[in-house]
Amino acid sequence: MKIEHQEYATGSVSAVDYLVVNEYSGGIVGPSQRMLGPLKNGGTLKTGTPPGCWGPMITPAFQGGHEVTLPVAIEGAEVGDAVALKIKQMKVTSIATSSGVMQFVEGRYKGDPFVAKYCEACGTEQPASYVEGIGDDAIHCKNCGAEVSAFRFSHGYVIVLDEENKVSLTVNQEIANKLAGNANELAALPEHAAQHSILSLARADMPGVAAHMRPFLGNIGTTPSRDLPDSHNCHDFGQYLIDAPHKFGMTEEELIAAKTDGHMDTNSIRPGCILICPVKVPGAGVYMGDMHAQQGNGEIAGHATDVSGETELQVEVIKGLSIDGPILLQAWDDLPPMARPFSKEQREKVKALGERWGQTEIEESGPITFMGTGKNLNDATENALNRAAKTTGLSYDEVMNRCTITGSIEISRLPGMVRATFLCPMPILAKLGIADLVREHYQL
Repeated sequence: MKIEHQEYATGSVSAVDYLVVNEYSGGIVGPSQRMLGPLKNGGTLKTGTPPGCWGPMITPAFQGGHEVTLPVAIEGAEVGDAVALKIKQMKVTSIATSSGVMQFVEGRYKGDPFVAKYCEACGTEQPASYVEGIGDDAIHCKNCGAEVSAFRFSHGYVIVLDEENKVSLTVNQEIANKLAGNANELAALPEHAAQHSILSLARADMPGVAAHMRPFLGNIGTTPSRDLPDSHNCHDFGQYLIDAPHKFGMTEEELIAAKTDGHMDTNSIRPGCILICPVKVPGAGVYMGDMHAQQGNGEIAGHATDVSGETELQVEVIKGLSIDGPILLQAWDDLPPMARPFSKEQREKVKALGERWGQTEIEESGPITFMGTGKNLNDATENALNRAAKTTGLSYDEVMNRCTITGSIEISRLPGMVRATFLCPMPILAKLGIADLVREHYQL
């Protein structure tokens, strides 16, 4: 049965096996959000999402840097479990977008321009706003009419997208100005999206650059145990909440306890992967958004190409798998070369090598990736390795050795999101309850 917008209330409605969601959270993820569903364990979730960072950033009413879906309850998911999200399909629906390196406009925010914007002219906090004209001064306060955006481009570009052929091209200023006149339609903003389109700023510093398209989701996961700005559901962005002078201010300990690290900007979270997420509220509260048309490792510019898009995934509850942050089973093509499972022929060669030296015991293993986040890349790497050690029961030193010779450390985002991948012994994966998932995913 296919259902749209079913609202969740514990025990009051039957779980469905297919749910379509195209309502959004306004920049906040947490227990205060209205939860949809429940979706059956094994059910399919389809979403249509608006662009992530830049649109919400230039829309002062937002108290987070993204516009993600309302959360969905998963039948049987309890605190202390995990939920596997098997991404099946993903499609970019925007025809064009804009992005670049950001700079803040001082005097228009309190502590954090992603979270606590205000109009410096009239003092209204999170003011309603409207678009008039194009360029840096296109966003205006509805209360007083003053230009109100808390963000500018220090260097930016407008890019047109060819979803069918997976190519894209940045355009010149004249074309960017024309696109800005039809911004919402070209961005394909969904009906319920509340953001302004970043195309309205029409910044075109880098025309004529061709780029491959390889879409993925930058913010996907489960609901944190307390309300957080959606872009701050991680440690690197989340650090700006620590002792912040606004209502989302908290201690570092409170942030670590609450977050589920949904904001990863990891370019391998795309069709063919399985993302395993912690459950910190009853029902899990699966949400997603912040689709990017493309991004290399690291999101070096701080922002990539935010687009509207559609995603379809299947959910599976993993009972009793208590984890602190996401585990990723990457698509085969995205695995670091050293972490790819051995072929039948390679296993035979390894067996022969062992026999030559008298080493008859050869472990069976499968790839696993632990996400880590921190204030910087060193802290994020340590976090990923600690999570791997705690979850698997291997020592920290052994995890380091395994990542070195059977895996890799990869940057997902500056300043502090990484992937730690290695081949993990199959008995450990079995103990975690994910051995069958790994075997099936990699056809072991």
